[in-house]
Amino acid sequence: MQIIPYPNGIYGATTYLVYDKNDAILIDCTSSIDEIASKIKKENLNLKYILITHGHFDHVYCLSKIKEQFPGALSFINKEDLELLNQIETQCYMHGVEQIKIPCVDGLLDEDTKNLSVGDYEIKIIQTKGHSKGGVCYLIGDNLFSGDTLFYESIGRCDLYGGSISDIEKSIKEKLYSLPDETVVYPGHGSSTTIEHEKRYNAYFRN
Repeated sequence: MQIIPYPNGIYGATTYLVYDKNDAILIDCTSSIDEIASKIKKENLNLKYILITHGHFDHVYCLSKIKEQFPGALSFINKEDLELLNQIETQCYMHGVEQIKIPCVDGLLDEDTKNLSVGDYEIKIIQTKGHSKGGVCYLIGDNLFSGDTLFYESIGRCDLYGGSISDIEKSIKEKLYSLPDETVVYPGHGSSTTIEHEKRYNAYFRN
């Protein structure tokens, strides 16, 4: 399995291209659309899914653009963040960036969603409330795409609409810290880390 980060979105938000064999998915959709599209075509990949970690504008800013180039790719978000997604225009205005239209998603997912895969790897959904009501992480093999829940030695903001410090603590301690220590964490912003490192050194929640 190959994982390629594109960390050039608003506020350094990262899009991840993940592929195995001829299957590919995107985790979030923040920027670098032409570069990503070129890579997909060069490798002759089939872009199956665009999996959104949560509904903040910086993580879906280019979703409509990538859908225009790959209309067969299905996009998914947790239903609890549809409200945020529908506030995209307001979010953009409040942060002083060019407004985009509300992106369309093809389906909703939660922890009961099955049969999502990329190549030989199952995609597991882990609901992690706290940064937003409907935030999710995606576990693929021993790789966790944590959105804005868990960062390198930090956590996502909880002071935005739908955020909750008690919820994010529960999500991290009960769900993410129960994963194997060697699990590699790919966050929505910043550098990668591991579950073991965060248990030891995360100033917010040490195990």
